[in-house]
Amino acid sequence: MNYTSTRDSALCTGASTAILTGIAPGGGLFVPQQFPQVDMREFYGLTYPQTAQKVLGMFLTDYDPDFLKTATEQTYSTENFGGKAGFAAHVAGNTYALELWHGPTCAFKDYALQLMPRLLVEAKKNLGETGVTKILVATSGDTGKAALAGYAGLPGIRIAVFYPNAGTSEVQRLQMATQEGDNVAVYAVNGNFDDAQTGVKRVFADEDLAQELAAKNEKLSSANSINWGRLVPQIVYYFYSYAQLAERGDIAPGAPVSFCVPTGNFGDILAGYYAKRMGLPVEKLICASNKNNVLTDFLTTGVYDARRTFYKTSSPSMDILVSSNLERLLYHVTQDAAAVAGWMRELAEHGHYTVPAEVLSAIRETFACGCADDAQVREEIRARYEADGYLCDTHTAVAFRVARQQAAGETPCVVLSTASPYKFPCDVLGALGADVPEDEFEAMRLLQEKTGVPAPASLAGLREKPVHFTQVVEKDGIRAAALAL
Repeated sequence: MNYTSTRDSALCTGASTAILTGIAPGGGLFVPQQFPQVDMREFYGLTYPQTAQKVLGMFLTDYDPDFLKTATEQTYSTENFGGKAGFAAHVAGNTYALELWHGPTCAFKDYALQLMPRLLVEAKKNLGETGVTKILVATSGDTGKAALAGYAGLPGIRIAVFYPNAGTSEVQRLQMATQEGDNVAVYAVNGNFDDAQTGVKRVFADEDLAQELAAKNEKLSSANSINWGRLVPQIVYYFYSYAQLAERGDIAPGAPVSFCVPTGNFGDILAGYYAKRMGLPVEKLICASNKNNVLTDFLTTGVYDARRTFYKTSSPSMDILVSSNLERLLYHVTQDAAAVAGWMRELAEHGHYTVPAEVLSAIRETFACGCADDAQVREEIRARYEADGYLCDTHTAVAFRVARQQAAGETPCVVLSTASPYKFPCDVLGALGADVPEDEFEAMRLLQEKTGVPAPASLAGLREKPVHFTQVVEKDGIRAAALAL
């Protein structure tokens, strides 16, 4: 399998280079040149590691199959995911929750960021790279901790995470600030996630910096979903959840299923698009946004306009106005790198772009959309708990709300549940009608007391951990941080 760039279709490289490099030359994103085709029947009866090995083997063809077998078995072990990797819970009727928060950091990012470090280290071996790889990560909340946990202590790797100052939950902040490891660094950035992400992208495009690092045998790479190594592991749980429903008799084998995905940077739902293009029976991919509904507007009108008010919401991991992975979808739909490069240039220079009607029509054949504000999220958390006995976090509640709007009918709908409710205990507790204390850990205790749902030990224990990182930088300070890493 070879890879090209969304902005230069003449580029052709292997998976190891795509994963190690992160961003293609010229600022484009690496995409596979074709979609491998599968027979869904081959996935029935497989464990999660076996499913992962099968999917990854189709895309990472320059990796040793024995390495992929070992890496997936170790990554998705019972020790790491509590025996619930890719678990699809029945919620009510024909609605299911794909619980992606049973991993070490209690968020869906674990599925990629527990595996991706292994992929990157192996890519270095495959390519004979012996220098230091510096990984820069912009995060809206969950990616940061998952990346830090995955890369901490790895030889030849250093990682710096940048998150929006006062733009995450306290639990999310502490997960990052208490991270241990000699090769890690964490910075709060004055601004929102888009400021942090733009600052990191600017560093990747800095040719002078690249030369400075090269002189020290150092290179930059990314652990955000702009990196193909982040995206490809997420394809796996679409196949696994479908097989799970078929094996349980919840659906007939081959019957269509829709997926509703709480979406900010468009990576998680794009993984579903890859699964569909590979042959998974997907009826609709439903893009669920919060009040920062730039994607809802785009999927409705074909106009992507980031020139709007940025809202801090109760679902902070989705507080994003520039959805990087949409670029990949535009390339796959159009097969026109020049057009994609032009739209991305318009976005960077003017804050907006418009795609032709035929492009929007092609996208809407697969994608539906909707959004929910914080008041609707509170209503949904309470409704799902009181009506179905299902406790969910704020991001998952966005998806439940939009699923009820967009997925009415006979087709089963799988809502991607992306984080533990205990990552946002104040918001979840308040939605259930209880008085909310100022302290998130007291809220965690009260939520557990009220619902009987135990808090993950990794979150409850954060309060006792020492804080190692308190530095705040401006977005133009990311370059200096990359040099100092």
